Amino acid sequence: GPKAFVEAIVLRAQDPGVDLGKLREIDGVRLVDGETPLAPTRTFARAVLGTVGPATAEIIDASHGAVVAGDLAGLSGLQRQYDEQLRGRPGVEVIATSPDKVTRRQLLRTEPVAGGDLRTTLDLTLEQTAEGLLAGQESASAIVAVRPSTGDVLVVASGPGGGGTSTATLGQYAPGSSFKVVSALALLRSGLDPAGTLSCPPSVTVDGKVFSNVPDYPAAELGDIPFGTAFAHSCNTAFVGAAGRVDDAALASAAASLGLAPGAPAGFPGYLGEVPATSSATSHAASMIGQGQVLASPLGMAVVAASVSAGHAVSPRLVLTATAPQTATADPTATGTPVTGPPLTGPEAQALSTMMRAAVTDGTATILADVPGAPVGAKTGTAQYAASDGSTANHAWMIATQGDLAVAVFVETGDFGATTAGPIMNAFLRAAAAG
Repeated sequence: GPKAFVEAIVLRAQDPGVDLGKLREIDGVRLVDGETPLAPTRTFARAVLGTVGPATAEIIDASHGAVVAGDLAGLSGLQRQYDEQLRGRPGVEVIATSPDKVTRRQLLRTEPVAGGDLRTTLDLTLEQTAEGLLAGQESASAIVAVRPSTGDVLVVASGPGGGGTSTATLGQYAPGSSFKVVSALALLRSGLDPAGTLSCPPSVTVDGKVFSNVPDYPAAELGDIPFGTAFAHSCNTAFVGAAGRVDDAALASAAASLGLAPGAPAGFPGYLGEVPATSSATSHAASMIGQGQVLASPLGMAVVAASVSAGHAVSPRLVLTATAPQTATADPTATGTPVTGPPLTGPEAQALSTMMRAAVTDGTATILADVPGAPVGAKTGTAQYAASDGSTANHAWMIATQGDLAVAVFVETGDFGATTAGPIMNAFLRAAAAG
């Protein structure tokens, strides 16, 4: 109307899908230029970076006067956590005015202080590549990439199926056979050599619970096989059969040695994973193949892969500069008691790297065999879960290492790790290699 206009939509000035000239020709449309901080794209790491908007009553009350009605404030993600640093401080001027309003005298003036920048470790190109690869996934999905040498988190992409949740950093899912990297470390510490023999029958029963291999498990790799072969081909029954060699504490300790333990990473809201400290025989057997009560996030499994590559437990780092107090820390749903494990040794890391490489050259991850660049090591994972309609569905996982890069790919509802997560991992590694 003549007294006010309604804001219909906010558009980027360089949006290639919009013709501003044609918009101007529409009767009643007015274009109002403005400035606002923008990510490279509308979806760029949005679930982690967060959003900004009018301060809520809760934020105003908690600010003790620093934020007032009408101010903009961080509403979620890093924007919320580092709001005090990012928003700066307004200037203040106090003026004394005479009763006749003619004489004015300045009593106090403080200059405004601009907000400070917050630098992250995200790689703009790789993050956008990952988000593009997940764009067609209907269920929750994620790609996380970590630089093993530094712990820098390069990618925290969450697919649209997660409904805005940061599946990459806060998702809690059974990791399936990708967790066998942890189980393998526990078995190595029990004295089992990669060349040692394990039994891989078609099925094995623990306290009445039957555990089987995936339907297409190669018959030629059944029977008594080397531990390394059982890992490469992901023999469930071999790992379940070896559960008696390690207890719950040893498994949790191995997970901690690879960076997978309760507690949030420093500097940003996140969840890594947890392994039950005590469990029944059936639950412990399930833990050996990454099911039962074992939980992990895509970030946590990327950290596991990064730790193998680095030769020590990697601590993920996303925020590079932080000067103001944080207003939020960990994921409030994360539970569990801190667990520590002995440092990963060189021989242990080498054995795990060799087994992960064998999974690519002669195992379940051969889809990565011809990825250009440095040799790739990987582990697939498939974890069954009860869907909302009562049916059984599969989480699909794959973790991989290549040079100074460790990656986890996760799809909440897929086929198998090799067939659902594998092609996504292949495409991502090729894009990373291409620069």
